[in-house]
Amino acid sequence: MRPAAAGDQDPIADMVRARCAWMRERGIPDWPRTEADVRIVASQAADPHFPVWVLTETEQIIGCTTVFTKTPEWGWTPEELQESALFLASSFTHPDHRQHQPGRLMAWWALDRAARDGITWVRRGTFVERLMAYYRDVQGWHLVHTPQRKGRTAYLMARRAEPIPALAELVKDSGAPLG
Repeated sequence: MRPAAAGDQDPIADMVRARCAWMRERGIPDWPRTEADVRIVASQAADPHFPVWVLTETEQIIGCTTVFTKTPEWGWTPEELQESALFLASSFTHPDHRQHQPGRLMAWWALDRAARDGITWVRRGTFVERLMAYYRDVQGWHLVHTPQRKGRTAYLMARRAEPIPALAELVKDSGAPLG
């Protein structure tokens, strides 16, 4: 895992296109829907306001996620907002590498990194119920809130940060600062 760079925009766009096509083939609602949406996601790799991290395998980008060091204010209680947390957003993985479970590896990296950095929680959200169920049932996230956001149900989830001892054998952390 390493911070994304401006030169990662095209590989990220290719990965997002592949993921969206894979999801459409399975009838899973997807976003981004248009090429303009894909370019917005990819352009975040070059935007200092979007702390995008990439998971690579022999230099090929097989996953990306945005790792905010602050939880978005909407949908969380004032008490929760006072707790230290990382917030994962805009996570995508390449479907050709799903046998390695890159989404799980990125989540484990975030949980482990947060624990090493003294952060209490890792949070994430999605608008896709099937994705929420996967995060909950397969990856062990806890559904915390289901607020309405822009006319849609948001599924806000959390896990307490924890060391993942086996992770060091699976994912190399660049050690770059999170924020």
